[in-house]
Amino acid sequence: MPARVRQDASDYQQLAQRHTPSRPMLRNTVRAFLVGGGVCVIGQIVLLLFVRYGHFSPKEAGNPTSAVMVLLSVIFTALGVYDRFAAWAGAGSAVPITGFANTMASAAMEYRSEGLVLGVGGNMFKLAGPVIVYGVVSAFFVALARYAILHL
Repeated sequence: MPARVRQDASDYQQLAQRHTPSRPMLRNTVRAFLVGGGVCVIGQIVLLLFVRYGHFSPKEAGNPTSAVMVLLSVIFTALGVYDRFAAWAGAGSAVPITGFANTMASAAMEYRSEGLVLGVGGNMFKLAGPVIVYGVVSAFFVALARYAILHL
């Protein structure tokens, strides 16, 4: 690459850096912490309701709690509330189960005009597919490490 092109790229980077507004890191971190914690508190409340009124054990209440959290996330995504909330909350809205449900519902809504099979079914996992793959691979290696620690 000629020296002049490198200089132009360097000049552009400096210019862009000067005009890019600084991010309020502390505010964003506190907001993400509070929102993520709030979502988890809501999940804990749902779990306790299943234990108290559904007569589930705490271990058994985990699955229906997950289902309710996914359902709430999908409903709020369909109503357009989740996206506005996520824009304000930042990383705090990416609590794994609700963030994943939002991703799936958003993709399904985006491609619904192309039909149920090729539109929704074919495109819903484009964004969520890598999450599933890396989750399964990570779970495998964690289980392998746990086995090695406990049995070797």
